[in-house]
Amino acid sequence: MSRTRETAVYTHGHHESVLRSHTWRTAANSAAYLLGSLKPHMKILDIGCGPGTITADLAELVPDGHVTGVDRAPGILDQARATAAERGLTNVGFAVADVHALDFPDDTFCVVHAHQVLQHVGDPVQALREMKRVTRPTGFIAVRDSDYAAMTWYPASAGMDDWLDLYRRVARANGGEPDAGRRLKSWALAAGLTDVTATSSTWTFATAEERAWWSGLWADRTLSSEYAERATEGAHATWEQLRAVASAWREWGAREDGWFGVLHGEILCRKEV
Repeated sequence: MSRTRETAVYTHGHHESVLRSHTWRTAANSAAYLLGSLKPHMKILDIGCGPGTITADLAELVPDGHVTGVDRAPGILDQARATAAERGLTNVGFAVADVHALDFPDDTFCVVHAHQVLQHVGDPVQALREMKRVTRPTGFIAVRDSDYAAMTWYPASAGMDDWLDLYRRVARANGGEPDAGRRLKSWALAAGLTDVTATSSTWTFATAEERAWWSGLWADRTLSSEYAERATEGAHATWEQLRAVASAWREWGAREDGWFGVLHGEILCRKEV
């Protein structure tokens, strides 16, 4: 069976400032909408697993089953394997894969999960078709993505307005869709999924510790990650503009009344028999 591979450039890259965010993610704070559907025996595919923290949590929740974590970046899988090893997990494995053309037979998994993946791919509808293909009948396709245009914060900041505008332009130039959260249901229907439950949930950063962590990783990401290189090399921003954006993030993080909300769209789809 021949399937076209459609890819996009991963906007963030795997700089330490990016992994600072990724390793914070858990099944509880990033996949709560899915957890009530899990059974101990299930076989799960975790797409775009990154450093493997969500993958490891899922493995702990299916002790009689198995979780396969896949990512397009081979290097990050070493960290995922280390995460699983540190927890003593034996029911988890990792492999390189492209969501547009998964190297698994039809009807392989009870659950196919992707967190913060479809916003970065070249053809999210094809990705969902592939996710559906490798899911067993009556199994679940579970997807959660943030929606950048729906992110909001207080107090107002012209510098952070510039950040949001810049990020969305860079992400789209890289072939992704930063406002993916609101599109997930539409993409699922276009992929032929019919039993689709659409929900939403948020991350909120408001305490002094949360603000320092969230603002710090975005300030560092703006200046030191692959995103910074893509912003400047693509003529989307100058280094002076990036420094101004980073300063705006740190200024916001220092505000006692600072608050930031990240909206996520979610879909939980049941594959028909």
